[in-house]
Amino acid sequence: MSKAHSNAPKGPSQRQLRVGELIRRALAEIIQRGELHDPELADVPITVGEVKVSPDLRVATVYVMPLGGQNVKEVIAALARSQGELRHLLGKQVLLKFSPTLRFMPDETFARLDATRRLLADERVRADVAKPDAPPDTPEEE
Repeated sequence: MSKAHSNAPKGPSQRQLRVGELIRRALAEIIQRGELHDPELADVPITVGEVKVSPDLRVATVYVMPLGGQNVKEVIAALARSQGELRHLLGKQVLLKFSPTLRFMPDETFARLDATRRLLADERVRADVAKPDAPPDTPEEE
């Protein structure tokens, strides 16, 4: 293997992706069933959009969004306070050598989708998309 390939940035391994998805599903179930004892989280529907796991599987970054996108900071703070309880419940549900440290971040996926929709709805963008395929910077014929 050449050195050029070894220095190329790598994405997550299959194992990281698989463990991240297991953790995402387990956390979504735990939150949905209301197993947490934090009153701030009792009646708040929360979407667990994605979980990214570190290469050593010891840290899991959990991307969450409360339904409607309301009180994001408060929900993330409440989840962070409940991290120990969540790790304990997660350890019962997902069999891993170590229960990962959980870090909570807002899930910006929906905001990016809305921004993309607004961009695609722009008149100038629609006009560009509607143009027939032509090579860029083609000189005019004389």
